[in-house]
Parts: sequence; structure tokens; C-alpha cells
Amino acid sequence: MLKSQAISFGNASSRNRPTNLYDPVLISVSLFLVLMGLIMVASSSVSTAEILYSNPLYFFWRQLSSVVLGLFAALLIVNTPLFVWEKFSTYFIFIGFIFLVAVLIPGVGREVNGSMRWISIGNINIQSSEITKVCLILYLAGYMIRHEEKIRESFAGFIRPIIVVTLISGLLLLEPDYGSAVVLFATALGMMFMGGVPLSRFFIWIFTASISLISLAVISPYRLQRLTSFIDPWQDPFNTGFQLSQALIAFGRGDWFGVGLGSGIQKLFYLPEAHTDFVYAVLAEEFGLLGSILIIFLYFVMVWRAFLIGETAQRAGKLFSAYISYGVGLIIGIQAFINIGVNMGVLPTKGLTLPLISYGNNSIIISIILISFLVRIEMENRQPKKLTISERYSSDVS
Repeated sequence: MLKSQAISFGNASSRNRPTNLYDPVLISVSLFLVLMGLIMVASSSVSTAEILYSNPLYFFWRQLSSVVLGLFAALLIVNTPLFVWEKFSTYFIFIGFIFLVAVLIPGVGREVNGSMRWISIGNINIQSSEITKVCLILYLAGYMIRHEEKIRESFAGFIRPIIVVTLISGLLLLEPDYGSAVVLFATALGMMFMGGVPLSRFFIWIFTASISLISLAVISPYRLQRLTSFIDPWQDPFNTGFQLSQALIAFGRGDWFGVGLGSGIQKLFYLPEAHTDFVYAVLAEEFGLLGSILIIFLYFVMVWRAFLIGETAQRAGKLFSAYISYGVGLIIGIQAFINIGVNMGVLPTKGLTLPLISYGNNSIIISIILISFLVRIEMENRQPKKLTISERYSSDVS
């Protein structure tokens, strides 16, 4: 006779649900966002792809191939027990550092638009910051398990992961990748807070990080230019404020229900980066206010689901799974919030993609991988009790 578990956020798993089924809410929301992403990449890039590659669906096919690769990676992760990732969690941070350092080496890293963010291996471009997202979440989850008491009670236990995150942020700023540094730093602090670190310890680091990031933005001419154009894009709408002003025009044209899929005009060489950083503005133009709100709601559901799964794991004593869930929810939620905020003119331009929707081979693959960890954790949450390593292995093999 199957028993259901009571949790405070809601029902993380349905009663008497067969253990061979995946989380229907998480899977449905994820698939919808991926499909919407494919549609919007095709719609927003058709003119650019036709001019550059004589193939209007060039970016669509590349995005679709990345989705397929991401699903293969997800299949591997969903069928791998969490204790395997926990066992090797310490080593993932070294993998992240290797990629972040390698991208800065001349001849290894590839510069695009003034940033060294990609490592080229033949026709394959690897974005170091995307890989580091997974590595950092796995490392921090493992660290908080190994030093559970120290990280909560002692300053030394708290400062060690902060130093690691600071070094990672420093390497990202050297690329420069200002947006990813903000996302990873905020995610790390959020994970430690969810792990029980007192809020008082964060104040000095949040203050220090904020001052450092603001100083870097003011010192760097192109970042300062982005800040000034963000404050008043209409002051110079044909130069520094061009991108944001065109995005705001797209929102205005969308009205309540949009101009219709494929009928937007801002993507026709008016709005730069229409299929990557500013795809949400194109979506708002073609699907209107209601479509824009729907996407925000779906991200809210995904983050809520991640925290729900994490809380269930934590109540069952599966802390490594819980911390990974919190990390995935935080990183997807923070990145989506920043991207949408940038598109709407609420935040300065950061160069971050919208998870599962924006064009980007590395971005879509890593986003799918992050979701697949949630799927695996939710599956293990339905096990009736916390299993030992040998029991988990036996259960997985059988």
C-alpha cells in the first residue's frame, strides 16, 4: 500500500502515482517553453538567416539539433542516480575552472563582439560560462553536504565557497561576461541561504559584490554606455539607446493580443539580437501582453516546482538533491528575470539568453540538462525512504 508524503509547499508527488512516470507539471512546462523557443527562433531569425546563410530556417535547424543533443544528455542524467553526482561533486568545480581559464588563452578562446566567451573545437563552439553553471551547482551542493555544520555555524566554512565563487566571477569578468557573473554569484548566495546560512553573513558580501560590480560598470566605457542608455534610451534612440528603444517599440506594437506569429516588424533588422538576447521582445510583439504574461507565469511555475521538489527532498533527508533543486530553480529564475527585465527596459543590457527560448546551442543544452536533474530528483523523491548508497544502486539496477 503506497503512502503519500505531506509537504508545506503543496503536493510534490501525487498519491499512488507509479514510480515509472515523470513529473507531469515540470515536463509539460519545459516542453512548452522549448517548443515556444523553437517557434520564436524561427520567427525572429528568418530575415537574418536568409541574408547571412541563404536559408531562412538556418538558426531554427541549429536550435532543433541542440534540443535533440540536450534530450540525449537529459536521458543520461535521468537514468543516473544522484549519489553518483554527489560522489564526484568536488571535481566539477575544477572542470569549471579549466573551461574558464582555457577560454582566456589566445588561440584557444574565440572572440566575438569583443568578448572571449567561446572555445572552438572544429565546428563546435563551447561557452565556458554555461558549463560552469552546472559545475558550480553540483560543487556547492556537495560542499554543503560535507560541511553542513561548518557552513552554518562558522565563518571559515562560509567563506570558502564564497572565495571559489569570487574567483569564478573574476574569470567571467575577464572575458568579459558581466551577466553570467551576476547570475552565478546570486545563485551561490541563494543556495547557501537555502542551506541554512544566517542572513546576517550575506550583508557584507552582497555590499562588497555590489560595489565591485558597480565600479567595474562605471570604469568600463562600454558598460557605462549601457547604463546611461538604459536610464534614458530615448535620449539617443538611433545610437546608444537603439536596441532598447526598438525593444520597447516591439512591446508597444504587441498591444493585448499581438500582431500575429510571423507578422512582427521589429525583427526585420530593427531590433539587434532579435533571436538571442531580445527574443522576448519579439514574442511580446507577436503574441501581445497575454502571451508575455503566459511566459512569465510558466517560468514562475518552473521555479516553484524546483523549490517544491527541493523541499520534498530536504524533508526526506536527501540534502544533496534538495540543494541541486534549489540551485536549478534559482539560476533559471534569476536568468529569466534578468533577460525579461532587460527586454522591458527595467534592467541594463546584460547579454543573457532567456532559458529554453532564446537561440543558443550551449544555452539550450545546459537548460535542458538542469531540468533533467529536477526530473531525476523528483523520481527519487517518490522512493519511500532515504536509501543507502548500496540500496540506491541496487534499486536503480533492478
